[in-house]
Amino acid sequence: MEVSVDRALCYGSAECAHRAPDVFAFEDGYGVVRPGGVRAVGEPRIREAVLEAAEKCPSQAIVLRE
Repeated sequence: MEVSVDRALCYGSAECAHRAPDVFAFEDGYGVVRPGGVRAVGEPRIREAVLEAAEKCPSQAIVLRE
């Protein structure tokens, strides 16, 4: 799964970093994908956290692609 954050949509709620800290970080007021974070998505627990983060993102800035 490819994971990214659309900075044009993100307004810095930090929900992603709160819900899936293995994949997302909060930098310069925006959510970002951690270096190497996408590799962690293969683990079921982390994948579920990423899906939840995308669903709960108030700005719908998380982009997921299979």
